[in-house]
Amino acid sequence: MRFADIIGQEELKAHLVRSVDRGRVSHAQLFTGQAGAGALALAVAYVQYLNCRHRTGGDSCGECPDCRQIAALAHPDLHLVFPVNKQGKKSGEAVRSDDFLPLFREQFAASGGYFSPQQWYDRLDLGRTLKGMIAAREADEIIRKLSFKSFGASYKTMLVWLPETMNEEAANKILKILEEPWERTLFLLISEQPDRLLPTILSRTQEVAVPRLTPEVLEAEARRRGVSDPVQARNMARLAGGSVLELAHLVSGETDAQRKEHFDLFCGLMRLSYNDKHLELVGWAEEAAQLSREQQRGFLRDAARLLRESYMLHAGLGRIGYLWGAELAFCSKFAPFVGSENIEPLIDEIESAAAQLSQNGNPTIVFTHFALSVSKMIKHL
Repeated sequence: MRFADIIGQEELKAHLVRSVDRGRVSHAQLFTGQAGAGALALAVAYVQYLNCRHRTGGDSCGECPDCRQIAALAHPDLHLVFPVNKQGKKSGEAVRSDDFLPLFREQFAASGGYFSPQQWYDRLDLGRTLKGMIAAREADEIIRKLSFKSFGASYKTMLVWLPETMNEEAANKILKILEEPWERTLFLLISEQPDRLLPTILSRTQEVAVPRLTPEVLEAEARRRGVSDPVQARNMARLAGGSVLELAHLVSGETDAQRKEHFDLFCGLMRLSYNDKHLELVGWAEEAAQLSREQQRGFLRDAARLLRESYMLHAGLGRIGYLWGAELAFCSKFAPFVGSENIEPLIDEIESAAAQLSQNGNPTIVFTHFALSVSKMIKHL
């Protein structure tokens, strides 16, 4: 995985190259950003550049033994930890990352390092409710592996994907390692929700913020993926919300049915809200709670998008909007209910609901509170 393989992020890649070239390599770094922005792929490319013996032109060579092994996630000095679980696990049974390492390598190779936690959980066949986690025994394994002598790479690297899935015991054990690191040992944490990490872990790591991809980068990527119509490519880039994963779904058409389901839910919520059908909102919440966690988060993202577009229509900025068809027809009629007085509180409610779902909140309770809160804010302005 070379920097050249990373989509966009030119400024960040240049910063990482400079830090290595100047010998400023922090022993514990926290890459924060969404999967669709390339945080995991970027971290692997960084490790490869750091350990490449023939790097040139601001990138690793991609050909030396270290580069080839790191690109395949098979270097003896690169250790991986990621959330795992399995159906039918027995009480007290230890499930470790190493048990699923070949599967993780396959997922990484097939996606180029761009895949979401839910895609990984689907690969593990965890079902709708079971999620992956990093257990305390995994932390013990980390300590054991890092105590080994290096096989020859410049750094022994422990790459932890989604450290926010650690339980408290595991987090405390890793904290001890961060406080007293071994020489030439690099800890890379790749997190989508750093706010769920212990404050003491955050304080002992150097953050590398991986921003969402710009519309210009995604537009070029859409054209590279075969979208020849420039207007369609531009619209897809905007709708992708900074994520190459969402762009891939849009290009393939995979999200069409899901997008319609989210749109129908949104319409139902808003109609019940502006008609003051508060009792019916409880039934709406129960329907939303039946979706998978990934679908629930997807609905909330779409709801935020539709509210913002409705606000733009209300403000007379529809000419620069990205709505068409049924979405445009509904939001044009709904726009008078969304203005400067309530758009920010509405978006705050969406973000709050998304955070509660990420923290494994009860979906029925989360969506009931969300629906009733939204209904109080929706009024003709």
